[in-house]
Parts: sequence; structure tokens; C-alpha cells
Amino acid sequence: MQVVKIVVRRDGDAWLGYLQTNPDYWTHGESLDDLKQHLADLDADLARG
Repeated sequence: MQVVKIVVRRDGDAWLGYLQTNPDYWTHGESLDDLKQHLADLDADLARG
């Protein structure tokens, strides 16, 4: 299992974050779990190239 570090912040009702290895690619979610799913999808997309 690969460990990916993320940076997360809360802005009002939204959760914002990015992969520590790719700080130019921010995403958001309605909850922390939603944000984590978006970040996992982003990680998979970036791994595919």
C-alpha cells in the first residue's frame, strides 16, 4: 500500500486540499471524506499520466 501525504484546510463549509507531491492540483469536497475521495481520484489520474 502506498502512502500519500495530503494537505487539507477548511474554508467555511468547504474542505480544500492537495497532494503534497503535487501542490499545483487543488481539489475540494463537501466533507473531509468527500475531499479524501477526490484526492484519491486525483492521485490515480496523475499516476496514469
